[in-house]
Amino acid sequence: MVNGYLGPDRRRGGPDRRTPDQRTKILLVDDHALFRVGMRQILEREADFEIVAEAEDARGAIDAAMECSPNIVLLDLSLPSPGGIETTQRIKRELPSVGIIALAVSEDEDQLFEAIKAGAAAFLLKDVNPDDLVTIIRRVYTGEYLINDKVFAKPSVASRVLKEFRELAIYGQEAAPIFAPLSPREVEILDNIAKGMTNKQVAYALSISEQTVKNHMSSILRKLSVNDRTQAVVYAMKQGWIRIPED
Repeated sequence: MVNGYLGPDRRRGGPDRRTPDQRTKILLVDDHALFRVGMRQILEREADFEIVAEAEDARGAIDAAMECSPNIVLLDLSLPSPGGIETTQRIKRELPSVGIIALAVSEDEDQLFEAIKAGAAAFLLKDVNPDDLVTIIRRVYTGEYLINDKVFAKPSVASRVLKEFRELAIYGQEAAPIFAPLSPREVEILDNIAKGMTNKQVAYALSISEQTVKNHMSSILRKLSVNDRTQAVVYAMKQGWIRIPED
């Protein structure tokens, strides 16, 4: 074990004959070993799930995510400093298409709001029913953004999200970043694509790699539940997130 990263999973028993791309790769992040064992036992019953690694702290979670490139991260928001929120932000920054499911011990509105900003796709209490957990993992894997259900159920949280959106619209990139549903960087990428740029041209304009642009585009399509770049641009224009290009 190095820095809390517990290494890739080594399954016991006979070989799994499915190819890796047929399984949902899951990273478990929690500082309580007993809770991780419980989650692993529940999730390993599912033929389409593969636990690729575990981590017990922020550094370990980031290292494991970089090494294993999971599809889903189950992440405890109560991790020791720097904490679950910052860990979520850092993983999303490096792997924008990953689906992070935030786990909390209570319905704390501040935590929910910060989880939205950090990029979580779902917010669950740790006493979630095992069958519900399995269903939610599958829904997040297919691209659903389930944290919206929590926002709409809590008007006070929704009003805070809208307030930050207004600030972002007024002050642009100087405002605090908000993730509901697109980050400022993703809006910037869509804005350039709306101007007719290719991924390569966007990468050059923003001084990032073409692969990073592709990763962000995968994340954008997943969050907006659209199938291609054109649909994403049209949707973003309708929402007022980007301007219609001038002739």
